[in-house]
Amino acid sequence: MTHHGTTALLTTAHAADPTLADFGRDPLWITIVKAVMLFAFLGLGVVLGVWFERKLISRMQHRYGPNRAGRFGLLQSVADAIKMGLKEDLFPRNVDRVLYLLAPVIMVVPAFLAFSIVPFGPVVNLFGVETPLQLVDLPVAVLFMLAMGAVSVYGVVLAGWSSRSPYALLGGLRSAAQVVSYEIAMGLSFVAIFLFAGTLSTSEIVKAQEQTWFAVLLIPSFLVYVICMFGEAARIPFDLPEGEGELVGGFQTEYSSSLKFALIMMGEYLHTFTASGIAVTLFLGGWRAPFPISLWEGANQGWWPVLWFFIKFVLTFCFIVWVRASLPRVRYDQLMSLGWKVLIPVNLAWILLVAAVRNIVVNEGDRTLGIGLGVVIVIGALAIWMRFDTVDQRRKEAKKAQVEAEFEQLSEEPAAGGFPVPPLDLPHYHGVGRPSPDHR
Repeated sequence: MTHHGTTALLTTAHAADPTLADFGRDPLWITIVKAVMLFAFLGLGVVLGVWFERKLISRMQHRYGPNRAGRFGLLQSVADAIKMGLKEDLFPRNVDRVLYLLAPVIMVVPAFLAFSIVPFGPVVNLFGVETPLQLVDLPVAVLFMLAMGAVSVYGVVLAGWSSRSPYALLGGLRSAAQVVSYEIAMGLSFVAIFLFAGTLSTSEIVKAQEQTWFAVLLIPSFLVYVICMFGEAARIPFDLPEGEGELVGGFQTEYSSSLKFALIMMGEYLHTFTASGIAVTLFLGGWRAPFPISLWEGANQGWWPVLWFFIKFVLTFCFIVWVRASLPRVRYDQLMSLGWKVLIPVNLAWILLVAAVRNIVVNEGDRTLGIGLGVVIVIGALAIWMRFDTVDQRRKEAKKAQVEAEFEQLSEEPAAGGFPVPPLDLPHYHGVGRPSPDHR
């Protein structure tokens, strides 16, 4: 009796925690059903996400938001989608038609594929078949997600290049530079997780968080990922590819409000959903119940984990909307400096520190060597940061001196640079454009 009970418990534990061995065994029709369910979730999620974001930002700004089309304005996104689908599809005269049409598709398809490695729950009974609530898992699933994010950038670049517009082209180039910068930092933020979980499989990373979420255990990696999440999805405050002030609309300037524009907007929202889903999977325990719900024996069995995943997913999306409603857009030089001068060096130092700690705790390495290495890493990171800070300060002072010298030259030479400008009566001015009190 005890032997059978132990066998049943082991079977239940195996069923609750899927591994790579549980994938690739489903019948074809179950795989198709799961793919359709994932597509329906993402498709409805975009429609509801647009409405929810507009409604939430409106409440933050003491407005009502959508409230005309349907109850609570729920049909507003549906009305917008129908309008964009039925509008006349215009082509600017000089565009490359093939790439112009292909670019929105390249933006959408990788976003759908990237979400296929996100686990929604454990092994469940779906129409009589025991299957994991995840479309597919790979030994390098996280790298697959990063690759899909990189491929989608081709859609943005092609959208800008094929439009034959300087504003659209600048938006595409901005996006390429931004994604390259922040994908490096994002990939480095995952290395600490790989060291602790010992795998790149998303289902097994969720299993590794059974005791402690990586957002708590590896909080520097989590904070870096949160920043990179906005840069990768091009969301405020890092939505530089769509800077309306200087680029009109960025890479989508030449796309009219038609079905192609709807695909571009869907691709952007799907990237936001993917970033939220990856944050939940890699850092927030995935589908596992939070404490104290996890004390309940059946919290991580059956279909309950889908509810916990959905709650975490919605809260992460709410955080992204809150940041959009709170922060302004940064300058492009600030965006690039943050990625290359702050996030990447901090990530490298943190990875070395995590490797040293893992060598001490897990592999029972030399504690003295590990502690010494950790101290050297921290001191080196501080020295690098101070070096960059000193260089930036000197650069700012040199720039200030250059501006002051140019202003003095401009004041002395009325035709500065060959342009006939009237001389400034400097004795009557304390500053630029500000007359002194005794000026008449």
